[in-house]
Amino acid sequence: MAKCDQCGNDYDKAFQITMGSQTLTFDSFECAIRAMAPVCPHCDCKVIGHGVESDGKVYCCAHCAKAAGAGGTLSDRT
Repeated sequence: MAKCDQCGNDYDKAFQITMGSQTLTFDSFECAIRAMAPVCPHCDCKVIGHGVESDGKVYCCAHCAKAAGAGGTLSDRT
């Protein structure tokens, strides 16, 4: 069995996710999201969709990016 890097659960159906040079083991998507998803700098929610990127920051939506003062043409992906 493999131990979840987020919660420590030892689980026989654990899986690994690699992002860049970092590989972590998880027992659930919930733990993977908690550990790896970026956080919107405006509303503090986890960005689990496409999000909107401006000046190197990832926002959950165009509304939050604009509210945070991000410039440029911003729109949510459809």
